[in-house]
Amino acid sequence: MGVLARATAGQIAARLEHAPALPPHRRLRGPEAGLVMVRGRQGGDGGPFNLGEMTVTRCSVRLEEGGLGHAYVAGRDLRQAELAALLDAALQLPALRGALMAAVVEPLAAMQAAAVATLARKAAATKVEFFTMANMRS
Repeated sequence: MGVLARATAGQIAARLEHAPALPPHRRLRGPEAGLVMVRGRQGGDGGPFNLGEMTVTRCSVRLEEGGLGHAYVAGRDLRQAELAALLDAALQLPALRGALMAAVVEPLAAMQAAAVATLARKAAATKVEFFTMANMRS
């Protein structure tokens, strides 16, 4: 679900073109956008405090075959929340799970991992070795 929550609706829809057809569904709740309070802790282990509010979209669907799917995604993308909820329900069906994992979830996870690796490489290029600088002063 984390992979689907981080992917955009366009990315999910593009991967669904290569996947088996999803079963019919009906919406139980939403998709609807709202706010949640984001909490933090001082120093990682201190007392909690309210950091601020964040927009979140949620959706719940039921497949005609009986499966339930739920999704919460950051932002206001109603389509993303519905697609994520639909995939959550469909991934619970043994007949569809393998094909959907191979066609949708795994490629999205690989794409997200590549983006994180690219960002890490860019950050590593700006790393300063303070030990080297301290030895140069001696």
